[in-house]
Amino acid sequence: MVHTTPTHHRKMPEATVIIVGAGPSGLAVAGCLSRLEIPYLLLEREDCFASLWKKYSYDRLHLHLQKQFCELPHMSFPSSCPTYVPKKQFIQYLDDYVAHFKISPMYQRIVESATYDEGSERWVVKTMNNDEGCGGEVEMFLGRFLVVATGEATNPYVPEIEGLSSFDGEVLHSTLFKSGVEFKNKNVLVVGSGNSGMEIALDLANHGARTSIIVRSPVHFLSKRMVYLALVLLRYLSISKVDALMVLLSKLVYGDLAKYGIARPKEGPFFMKIKYGKYPAIDVGTCSKIKSGEIQVLPTEIGSIRGNDVKLKNGKSYQFDSIVFCTGFKRSTHLWLKGDDYLLKEDGLPRPSFPNHWKGKNGLYCAGLSRRGLYGSSEDAQNIADDIKSSL
Repeated sequence: MVHTTPTHHRKMPEATVIIVGAGPSGLAVAGCLSRLEIPYLLLEREDCFASLWKKYSYDRLHLHLQKQFCELPHMSFPSSCPTYVPKKQFIQYLDDYVAHFKISPMYQRIVESATYDEGSERWVVKTMNNDEGCGGEVEMFLGRFLVVATGEATNPYVPEIEGLSSFDGEVLHSTLFKSGVEFKNKNVLVVGSGNSGMEIALDLANHGARTSIIVRSPVHFLSKRMVYLALVLLRYLSISKVDALMVLLSKLVYGDLAKYGIARPKEGPFFMKIKYGKYPAIDVGTCSKIKSGEIQVLPTEIGSIRGNDVKLKNGKSYQFDSIVFCTGFKRSTHLWLKGDDYLLKEDGLPRPSFPNHWKGKNGLYCAGLSRRGLYGSSEDAQNIADDIKSSL
């Protein structure tokens, strides 16, 4: 019996395309390639596909856009799905997608490097196989094309805060939050005012937690219907006109939120989404909880923490039992993708602007990094598969 060691190398498996990441973007690329009968390998660091949805998302999560904007290529949602698909049914849709296109990811593969070899005109991808029984075995894969589909949400990010390690209560990132039910009657601080932060604050308040949320930057509040109207109008009108209408509707529906500690940005919601990747807050009930006082807005960031005492940068202090960080993610593509000075920046987002963001040089592509949600992932996947097909 041969015992492999962590440095043991197998014969390099080769495929036309190597896809890194089996989230919705990677699955979309795999589905499109399958349809065109183009061989691929799909590498995933977790033990399942769509791990952010299956393992790291809160229970009440729904797609914020109507289902027609969230379909993966070549497969619609069942007619029985509601307009705004809940987490459980979206996961079932992804399960059905994987089964339909016979997608078989290679799990527990942590990519350590991906380098383009000029001589063979192939991408050489080095992974650590953490699957049970493999003991961190090193594997090498060859591919003529490489697709980065690791997504916008890669590694959970918690900011460095003086004294955070001394906090006596529970500290968790939004990826580990499931439901507000376990926080009943507790003083909970939510850090971060994106859509996850707003919705987690609502869930906490609904379950009887005394909830505060830090909102240090101006925020646009839009309803789901406003967002749908905007997406339709953007086909016919300029962003500036659509933004002007959205701001007007937001003022009519939500009023002046400044007295509650929330300023409205000077730039329009969709301009900000395109320029900075900052999404408007799609309100699902948080705003009324803020107005009623059930959610307290703290309009400045944390200065320091000592025990249960959280001191803000405006000098005020509050006592909390738990802190939930909804502070987003950092991408790590720059740590393993070697020799690319064209497609991706150090923050893992595309350097070329939309709509040319998905194609690099030497057969390098990226999917789902255009900050355009599942609709953008679907478009990217179809463009990439068609481009690869035309190159063969």
